[in-house]
Amino acid sequence: MLDKLTTEARNKKTTNLDMMTVHEVLRAMNREDQNVPRAVSMELDKIEQVIKLAIHTFQSGGRLIYTGAGTSGRLGVLDAVECVPTFSASPERIVGLIAGGKRAFTEAVEGAEDKEEMGAQDLTGLSLTKKDLVVGIAASGRTPYVIGALKYAGQVGAATASLSCNRYSQVSRYADVAIEVDTGPEVLTGSTRLKAGTAQKLVLNMISTASMIGLGKVYENLMVDVQPTNEKLIERSKRIIMEATNVDLITAQNYYQKSNQNVKAAIIMILLQCPLKEALERLKNAKGFIRRAVDKDARPE
Repeated sequence: MLDKLTTEARNKKTTNLDMMTVHEVLRAMNREDQNVPRAVSMELDKIEQVIKLAIHTFQSGGRLIYTGAGTSGRLGVLDAVECVPTFSASPERIVGLIAGGKRAFTEAVEGAEDKEEMGAQDLTGLSLTKKDLVVGIAASGRTPYVIGALKYAGQVGAATASLSCNRYSQVSRYADVAIEVDTGPEVLTGSTRLKAGTAQKLVLNMISTASMIGLGKVYENLMVDVQPTNEKLIERSKRIIMEATNVDLITAQNYYQKSNQNVKAAIIMILLQCPLKEALERLKNAKGFIRRAVDKDARPE
């Protein structure tokens, strides 16, 4: 079946790749990479559907679960992990599964992706429920591990989505929403860590970021739910308060401490000149949205 996949086809523009100079290789790769955003743009409607599913999932108490093998699995794990410091998302609410387990993130685990039952087994280990959303990621669109996961998710009644880089992918058959980003043949034949991997990263960026925006974790274009777990993020938190309220650094630092390092609360306290208790109450009533907490006429979600 590999001969039917565009991700496995030979790129006619790079058949002399081994004869190119380093600069020529770079130009060829750069030229091909420029096709990726255009390919992603063709799937924006499907990506939007997945994001709406994700927002509904989170609001209903469910989890977003990425599942994949190899590069696809690693990208899912990366996206899930990064949501924790960026949006203070619970690691239990956004989960990345990779065929072969944690060890497969840093080394190849041969054959792990070839078993459908392993995809189902890993979801069983998470006690999957119908409240959850499972996103299967497979550049080829035919990875058994991902197909097994999506099949099992469908049996449980969970929402499902797929992300592949071939049209009419096998994984699409088992997804409520199928994203198929046709990135075409790779510069290096079959090396889907290249254009296909780039496309998957772009789509996952969209899914997680737009979902978090839909949950009130962004004010203007500031990551107001950032988790201040190190010195850089602590300083970023203070700068976010400054940017959102137009106060100086000393004032931002003062309110950062007054709010018990709660960036959202600090912003509301400054904008409305209210105590912490009121800021927290407003934030609760606004379901975490700062704009709605400070402006009763803000557009409802």
